[in-house]
Amino acid sequence: MPNTSYDTLIIGSGQAGNPLATALADAGQRVALIEENLLGGSCINYGCSPVKAMLASAERAHQLRTATTYGVQGAEPKVDIAAVLKRKDEIIGDMREGVRSNLTKEHKGITVLEGHAAFTGPRNIVFTPTKGPVQELTAKRIFINTGTRATIPEIEGLEGLPYLTTTQLLDLKELPEHLVILGGGYIGLEFSQMFRRFGCEVTIIESGKQLLEREDDDVCEALSEILTKEGVEIVLNAEVRLVSRNTEGIFTLTASTKQGERRIRGTHLLVATGRTPNTDALGLEQAGIKLDEKHFIEVNAQLETNVRGVYALGDVHGGPQFTHISYDDYRVVRDNLLTRGKRRSAKQRPLPYCVYTEPQLGRIGLNESQAQEEGITYRVATMPVSTIGRARETGQTGGFWKVLVDAKDQIIGATVLSAEGGEVMTMFQLAMMGKLKYQQLQNMVIAHPSWAEGLNNVFAKLDKPE
Repeated sequence: MPNTSYDTLIIGSGQAGNPLATALADAGQRVALIEENLLGGSCINYGCSPVKAMLASAERAHQLRTATTYGVQGAEPKVDIAAVLKRKDEIIGDMREGVRSNLTKEHKGITVLEGHAAFTGPRNIVFTPTKGPVQELTAKRIFINTGTRATIPEIEGLEGLPYLTTTQLLDLKELPEHLVILGGGYIGLEFSQMFRRFGCEVTIIESGKQLLEREDDDVCEALSEILTKEGVEIVLNAEVRLVSRNTEGIFTLTASTKQGERRIRGTHLLVATGRTPNTDALGLEQAGIKLDEKHFIEVNAQLETNVRGVYALGDVHGGPQFTHISYDDYRVVRDNLLTRGKRRSAKQRPLPYCVYTEPQLGRIGLNESQAQEEGITYRVATMPVSTIGRARETGQTGGFWKVLVDAKDQIIGATVLSAEGGEVMTMFQLAMMGKLKYQQLQNMVIAHPSWAEGLNNVFAKLDKPE
């Protein structure tokens, strides 16, 4: 077996692995990047980019359907799913090719290897290429960036049925007549609104008492109401114990609820109950790399595993599974390895995120539940979106803003369920990073009419408690 040595081996072409490969190569290292599937990782291929591209098509359909509200007459939209997929595929194809060009043409010192990697020791990898002979690879440092895959729950009857994961749903050639979504998390909500706006019947089945278990009750209730008004059926406190499919292709999910047994039927079933780390086929036990109880790789604040010189980046080490967090993993490692005198920690960083329903749900810092669990004294300001002039003018009045401030009048968290919720949330994040007191935002002169004017309004409620 031929043996090749590199300075750095990166397993997985995700949002942390790709920029790290270029940064280390530009610093003069010999880098090998191994990818078993598609360059670009989950974000480009079956995560952020394709989902948001299809959500844009669904939004256009909704705008046409509701145009009469704005005095514009139009016909009921007809969704051409083939054209929707074509547009999505062109977008991600361009992105994927951009990744390949960046790795293979724009930076010297990077070898891209297509195939499977598995550890045979702390610094040793056996590489099985898609084509060609098996090789042994060694390196001074190894970075694992293999991401996650859909978790498939153990439910009687589910195994062997043609259910869908999000990856498969993104390439479905026909619109479902009735899409049943198992799981009421971020992924399930985005797909529920998307396919409802495409004209499908949609039912969400969630085992918990609310959607989005990590959010405050009032946020979940408001978002549930918005989706329900659009025609999405939501079934909570439902423990699915049996799945079957008849000869006509109809799925039946038998669930235990507080109201008794219920049977939910649909033509298609999406399983969106969480993510499982891609660690089982890496031979990590051969290197002595420790996993947690859910098989995510354990890392320290610098993202290094218990084996010196072996790191885990992105979703595979657990924690918040967002592209921007994976990219910041790259920056943490880059600065610690390449910048003298600069030590960064993956534990000391804000964790913003956005759920791209309409309205969007943007979050930064603590919510009320978390502040109460940590015993933090806080004041809260809540403001309906309908009080913002821009919301009334555009007709996007759904949702509310909620901001928490501490005893020093500094913002410790914000939840923004609003049109442009992700963009608005980032303004709160900037204020938090700058340690601004809320009064400094309250008294800003903000262009009118804009969504940002809500900053003036929401903080005024702290001065005039209800």
